[in-house]
Parts: sequence; structure tokens; C-alpha cells
Amino acid sequence: MHSRPIMADNECTDMSATDSSLPFDRSAAWTLLTEWTQGESLRKHALGVEACVVAYGEAEADRLGLSGEARENLLTLYATTALLHDFDYERHPSLDEHPFVGVTELARLGWPEATRIAILGHATYSGVPRQTHLDKVLFACDELSGFLTACALVKPTKAIGDVEATSVRKKLKDKAFARGVNRQDVIQGAEELGVDLDTHIAFCLAAMQRRAGDLGL
Repeated sequence: MHSRPIMADNECTDMSATDSSLPFDRSAAWTLLTEWTQGESLRKHALGVEACVVAYGEAEADRLGLSGEARENLLTLYATTALLHDFDYERHPSLDEHPFVGVTELARLGWPEATRIAILGHATYSGVPRQTHLDKVLFACDELSGFLTACALVKPTKAIGDVEATSVRKKLKDKAFARGVNRQDVIQGAEELGVDLDTHIAFCLAAMQRRAGDLGL
């Protein structure tokens, strides 16, 4: 297993970056993602993860009783973090560089610390623990989102609306299907969230089905 310091370099250790001085909104995240990522599949992956992560963010906002600006800020944090979690992967796919290069750039631009830590934490080899709800949700949704997309693409219709949660669980046990998906990360992600795996699958599937048009599924 690769190991790496918690921060990519000294630039990332500066947590005094002016997190609120720039518009760190979804539009800015999407612009940064598309500047660094040309591949359609990786962009769609970011949107799939966003769908799942934001759904969990909405549930968390409900649990906390958030409304108005507080709710909007939380959902923006969840959405932007999800969109940016792999934004450097196309340029820097090696374990020695991803997500460290991306986090370095986010620090330089002044993106919030919570976003940077969650992105580091979604890489199990970074050495960064997943402590916050956002940290755990990003990790839990990353591999599963990709797997759900694979389940949709093998349907004759290629529509995620035709995917059933029960079939997803069966396909998880089939190691020959979507071999690139780390099953242990899917299982561990649900465990860290304290959510039953079947419930987690159904929740993320429903979230992606609601965004099927955006996902091209």
C-alpha cells in the first residue's frame, strides 16, 4: 500500500486560506473539473458521485434541522466536494499524485479545508482519516456510484431506471463483473456510515435515478 503525508506539500498545510473570499459554488467546481478533465466518462462519474453525496447531504441537513442559507451552504459543500474528488485524476492518475496534486491546487485557490480533507480521505492510501459525515459519505459513494453506472450500462436500455437494488447486490458478489470496482471500499463505506449495505445501495440508486438525465443514464 502506498503511503503519503497528509498534505501534498507545504502549500496544503496552510489552512489559513481565505475560504470565504471566493465563490466556491457548484458552478466554480464544475468549471474547475471540466478544465482539468476532458473525458466524458470521468465527468459523468463526478456527477454520479455528486448525486449520491448530495442526497446524503440533504438527509443530514434534515437531521440537523437546517434551513435557508445554512442548508444551502451545507449542500454546496457536499456538491462541490463530490464534483472535485477526482478532478486531477486524468492528468495525474498515479497513486503518488492523485489526489495530492488536486488538493495542492485546491489549497492554492483557497477552496475550503473541509473539501480538501474529504478528498484526501477518499483515497485509502493517503493516511488521512475519515472523521466528518462528508468524509465518510464521499468515500462510501465513490466506488458504489461507479458500480451502479456499470449495472445500468449492461441493461439493454442502458437506463439506470431499470436497475433494481436487489440485482446490484447480486452483481457485487460476481467478481467478474465491473472488476475495477473495489468491493471492499463499498462494504467499508457503508459500515463507516453506519448504514446497512442494502439500504446504502438503494439510497444511492434512487439518488442517481433522480438525476438520470444529467448522468446520461
